[in-house]
Amino acid sequence: MSLWYCCVCHSEFTTGEKPSICDTCQSDDRMIMEVSSMPRTLEAVRSAARKKMKGVCAVYPSCDANFDKICQREAYGKPIGFGGAGAGQSFRANVTALGDIQLNMSVVGEHFEPDTRCSFLGMDLDFPVMASSTAGAQKYNDAIDETAFCKSVLLGSKEAGTIGLRGDTWFYTLEDNPCLRAMQACDGYGIAIFKPRSQDVLKQLIEAAVFCGCRAVGVDLDGAGSTIMARHGQPVFKKSVKDIEELVRFSSLPFIAKGIMRADEAQKCMDAGVSAIGVSNHGGRVLDATPGTAQVLPLIREQVGSSIVITVDGGVRTGYDVLKMLALGADAVLLGRDIIRAAVGGGTLGVRLHLEHIHKTLKKAMFMTGTKTIQMVDSNIIF
Repeated sequence: MSLWYCCVCHSEFTTGEKPSICDTCQSDDRMIMEVSSMPRTLEAVRSAARKKMKGVCAVYPSCDANFDKICQREAYGKPIGFGGAGAGQSFRANVTALGDIQLNMSVVGEHFEPDTRCSFLGMDLDFPVMASSTAGAQKYNDAIDETAFCKSVLLGSKEAGTIGLRGDTWFYTLEDNPCLRAMQACDGYGIAIFKPRSQDVLKQLIEAAVFCGCRAVGVDLDGAGSTIMARHGQPVFKKSVKDIEELVRFSSLPFIAKGIMRADEAQKCMDAGVSAIGVSNHGGRVLDATPGTAQVLPLIREQVGSSIVITVDGGVRTGYDVLKMLALGADAVLLGRDIIRAAVGGGTLGVRLHLEHIHKTLKKAMFMTGTKTIQMVDSNIIF
């Protein structure tokens, strides 16, 4: 007899052979492992992900889209996979823009323990880092079932003291939607971000999210550049200010406009009544040769002022990067590719371990810059 562990819901089973399904959460055998081999460190999670994502992502120590990385060097003429659009310039720009910013070290003063607690759209979080609205992990070597992936992100985020966003992709439908299925299983503890589908379809998805108890909803406006959606009979559209206003009025939940890279368009979304603006170039996956998000973030914050919530993603790999983004004007920072790798490598456990690592390094960065609380973060701590 062996002791088995489900890394999505943490259930344990004693059986002679590996269970084909978890009786508790219905995750399949891809997420079940012997207790003795379960990953207990982030390094072990990344090692497991490296094996499962072979040929898609090598889980390098540096995820920077350079041509020596498998996601870019083998992408020419092939589907985008895990890399960036075109030559990967936008993907690299996200990393480079953050790398060009330096932290201003401060070591003189009274000793303190950094306080990372914050509020996001009325929700109290232990730290301002969230899982981004990724989707489609199932298509990476079939390494993880999509619903198990979504559950892992939501549960792992909650266990780490924060909240996860869930996304949308071409094989998600109103009738078969892994995001909403996972939301319902997790009592709605999450934020649903949908592709810019037709207004009627979006309204039905928003209604379904409300029914699941979802905490907020939004539209991935940069998803208008997704060609795979239309190829599978689910067209996406650019949204006008009128369209955004209509969705904001329709939703009873806080509404997020994600995918903003221009100050004037951030202002338009703010004027349309959104609750939050997501600064994002879709991880460099919809348009090549854009600036990095860290370059445009301060311009957007200057335009809209302090009266609206701003999230940002793109190139964030460490707690040091998180602090830089906060200093540039973000209220919360989102992680994308790293969360996919964590979920594939270790399910809920993997996501929690990764977010806890980010939280730990964020606290260290705050301590070494003399930043006692999240509310004290400002541009004085960066060069």
